[in-house]
Amino acid sequence: MNYRKQLIVRLFKMSEKFYTRHFKKNKQAWNITRSELLTYPTNSFGHSLGKFLSHNKFELIPKVERHDAYHVLTGYGTKVEDEIALQYVCFGNGKRSPYLFGVMFLGTLLLPDYLSYYLRSFKIGRKAHAFHHWDFSKILHSSLDEMRLSIFPKHYIETLNSSCYLAP
Repeated sequence: MNYRKQLIVRLFKMSEKFYTRHFKKNKQAWNITRSELLTYPTNSFGHSLGKFLSHNKFELIPKVERHDAYHVLTGYGTKVEDEIALQYVCFGNGKRSPYLFGVMFLGTLLLPDYLSYYLRSFKIGRKAHAFHHWDFSKILHSSLDEMRLSIFPKHYIETLNSSCYLAP
């Protein structure tokens, strides 16, 4: 990993506690573990979220669980450039937050070679039906495929299913 990506990873880790402590202080944590998510029905959003967490050796971060839900819903990975691109998807979808703006600004400044990827991601979010405001904790039993069909254009879903680790 090059030094610019390493810097961004360090900044992500440093900002995580500050962000959850100061910007999410009134938000309720989901209080669910990766193991519990894996007990949901196989085709459910919750089970897919559990698979995503297991695949990446993650647990949900309390109060910012929605971020991992975005990964599962969109199929974006966890490489530095994918994390930045995911923020572009969310921005295109209407999400606004200080953290999102910071990631987009620094990510674009430090990794400008991915600008075309970021702009494509923005367009995906813009063409999608709004999902950035959903309470994903309430729809963990829902079908991931049906959720995606209700949000994204069909051609995006076909691309997603052929390239995503969550594909059947």
